[in-house]
Amino acid sequence: MLVQPIDYFLVAWFILAAASTVYVGIDQHRNNPEPAVMKWGFILVTLYMGPVGLLLYVLADKEPRPGEHEDFTRPLWKQGVGSTIHCVAGDATGIILAAVVTATLGLPMWLDLIVEYVSGFAFGLFIFQSLFMKSMMGGSYWENVRKSFLPEFISMNFMMAGMAPVMSFLMMGRDMRAMEPTELLFWGVMSIGVIAGFTLAYPANVWLVARGLKHGLMTQRRQTTGTSSREKSAHQPHGTGHNETSHSGKSSGHQMKTDATTPQVSALGIVSVIALAIGMAAPANWLNLTLSARDVGGVIMPRGMIMGRDTPAEAMRDMAAADPRRVTASYDLSAKGGQELPFRLENGVKVFELRPSVIRWQILPNVAVDAYAYNGQIPGPRIHIRQGDRVRINVTNDLPEETTVHWHGMILPNQMDGPAEITQAPIEPGQTYSYEFTATQHGTYFYHPHAKPDRTQALGLYGALIIDPANPADEIQVDHDYVIELQEWLVRDGLTYPAMPMEGGMPNFFTINGKAYPSTDTIHMKVGETLKVRFIGTNNGFIHPMHIHGGPFEVAARDGETLAPSARFLADTINVGPGQRYDVVWKAQRPGKWLIHCHIPHHTTNNNVEEKGGGGLMVIIDVS
Repeated sequence: MLVQPIDYFLVAWFILAAASTVYVGIDQHRNNPEPAVMKWGFILVTLYMGPVGLLLYVLADKEPRPGEHEDFTRPLWKQGVGSTIHCVAGDATGIILAAVVTATLGLPMWLDLIVEYVSGFAFGLFIFQSLFMKSMMGGSYWENVRKSFLPEFISMNFMMAGMAPVMSFLMMGRDMRAMEPTELLFWGVMSIGVIAGFTLAYPANVWLVARGLKHGLMTQRRQTTGTSSREKSAHQPHGTGHNETSHSGKSSGHQMKTDATTPQVSALGIVSVIALAIGMAAPANWLNLTLSARDVGGVIMPRGMIMGRDTPAEAMRDMAAADPRRVTASYDLSAKGGQELPFRLENGVKVFELRPSVIRWQILPNVAVDAYAYNGQIPGPRIHIRQGDRVRINVTNDLPEETTVHWHGMILPNQMDGPAEITQAPIEPGQTYSYEFTATQHGTYFYHPHAKPDRTQALGLYGALIIDPANPADEIQVDHDYVIELQEWLVRDGLTYPAMPMEGGMPNFFTINGKAYPSTDTIHMKVGETLKVRFIGTNNGFIHPMHIHGGPFEVAARDGETLAPSARFLADTINVGPGQRYDVVWKAQRPGKWLIHCHIPHHTTNNNVEEKGGGGLMVIIDVS
């Protein structure tokens, strides 16, 4: 599933890579007169580097006209391309194979880099250099291993010095899908890494070819009747052994000779080791290389999140976006949250069913969030009971991670309270847990998870719990009763992250009862009628000063406890903090449209933009 803009680019890139590889493969087979090992080298490199590999093939190796391959590939820079292609084809193949295996096994990134280096070096030396080149170089296999060791060591060091930091920073960056071999992004990172490795290894390979330490491009032609003298000639530019012509397709027995001095080779080798050490070790100063693909699970973190070498995987997973591929249902703007949850009676016990899952929820006409929701609603369904009721709530976890439910502010048996690992084991995906208690209080309460609440509650897991008093006379009598549940959201690049007051987690959308103004409700009243507003700080990382236009309200209850008449007071703004509840009674004194809103201006915008006079935490009271 394509979940980020980069995914569409990668699809186009790999289509081009496939087309480029097919072209190079067909053209090499039909037209280009060179040894099979170089043919496969260009095919593999084009597969890894896409159009870049095709460009190198056309500019440096593809015979422009019949009989011109020898002269065309003569320049040293082209010979260097051929040497680097040969190096990259072997080394990158070993590196990529190792990366797939280590990611699958769940090895940490630091060990992954080491295994990749060993695998790349071994594949390049023992297979691509010593085995595949044996017929061209002559001599025994182990003689070729010995002669190829030093140039392959130098070339591989530069290759890995370029690939290692690219892979580290891109794989351990914001989008951790890059660590999963099943994701397109993993292969995109590999492609970029190979291009970086080729770029860094190329200068060294030019020098190695110039000094006769490595083969460059070669021409191999079959002897045919009437072959021109030009086609039969063999030439060796820039030293010995760089461009070899064979007419029969068999080994010419040519032995490479070098004029490089020991100090020159030693200096280049030392520099390659230094480059390798920097490329392998430097990323550890910025990244937590102790993590593996299994630790981070292909998550995507928000932009701006501070990630360092000590950032734990748990923090990355908690702040990660909800995975849109796990969405099980989508709801349009007409869907309402906070609907009263039905129950069934079993031996005098009111039994409710809650099922958290991943959904797509519309908060504005053009904005949807990937959210965690109880029973497909944001807020979750309202549990409405009476003081003295015996209730049982069965919670079945359809989330991709563990959960529990805490009954905020309730007096109940400790094992029913909900904190994960403290009063109960977490409810794992697919499991069901039953909460059962008797409601001894009355007032405004709510429920929310107490396992990873900074993530799961912030993605939409909360709902109102309204308990009527056993004695109806204890209820504050009003004409209208309206619950307001507050939430903050972080939506960027089509992904939904858990909003929280920390780097990278600051919210940009705000909702009342699952909708942002102008898609919030309108409350209809008449002059002289009264309205009870139950403010609930269901999921907010900030204090919201909630204000009502059109006159003051009376604060009648706080945190579920009804205030004595003498303790009640008038106000027009009340600070609703996380977890707090306030019941206020407002009387419609004049006709018109009066606002309920947060008095922090940013919280009445949608992604910093006002729509139709506001946004976010706003509700209209329409008084006639």
